Amino acid sequence: MESHFYAYMYRLKYIERWSLMRNTTRETVAEHSYHVALLVHMLCEIGNRVYGRRLNADKAAAMALFHDATEVFTGDIPTPVKHHNPKMLASFREIEGMAAERLLGMVPPPLREAYEPLLLPGQAGASPAGSKVSDPTAASVSPEASNVANASTSREASHSAATSASPEASNPAAALASQETSDSAAAEAHAARELLRYLKAADLLDAYLKCLSELSAGNREFMVARGQTEQALAKLEMPEVEWFLTHMAPSFGKTLDELSEP
Repeated sequence: MESHFYAYMYRLKYIERWSLMRNTTRETVAEHSYHVALLVHMLCEIGNRVYGRRLNADKAAAMALFHDATEVFTGDIPTPVKHHNPKMLASFREIEGMAAERLLGMVPPPLREAYEPLLLPGQAGASPAGSKVSDPTAASVSPEASNVANASTSREASHSAATSASPEASNPAAALASQETSDSAAAEAHAARELLRYLKAADLLDAYLKCLSELSAGNREFMVARGQTEQALAKLEMPEVEWFLTHMAPSFGKTLDELSEP
């Protein structure tokens, strides 16, 4: 059976970002995805080696490579348009979800289990496909996320009822094994949500570095965007981001000659 999945993924190189703004250097979604993968891997390793965390940097990088995959169908919708009002944002999230389902349907069946968590992270208790890097500080809960939570609660209730009527209810070993499985699933879901926070940070960082690059080229079009992105990064309150901004980000405003200085 012929699969068009990667043919579509490669077409991300034709989808341009920052379409409402004048750019000195154009950027595609494929380039952005690669840069976000680099950044989230670095943020996770900063977390692990500087702040003593236990983050799966490799998994985070894989998530980043696919975090904007749906834009091969939707294009890159500018943030001011996407976030114009809650109704528009909800509609766009629904469209992204359908696009993600369509992409997943193109993956050959033997490989689908590997790519489902990358294209539909909501299946693992995270955000729906279209909001996988949505602002983790947002107070509102989307209808899709509510549906996922309700379905999860329903399954847990059904499982609880079935367990109480099964032989396992009077079998301590079986009950312990069941509890360990439940704890493992909960830990996995928590780890996935944590990686999404780092993915969001990397997504914002890439936007910030784009602003630095444009401003260093004399393009004041990105002046306001830089300030807005700085504020969004500060709201994350992540020491890994501050570490990166202090030790690595300043280099992005330098010329090649300045970078080459001993």
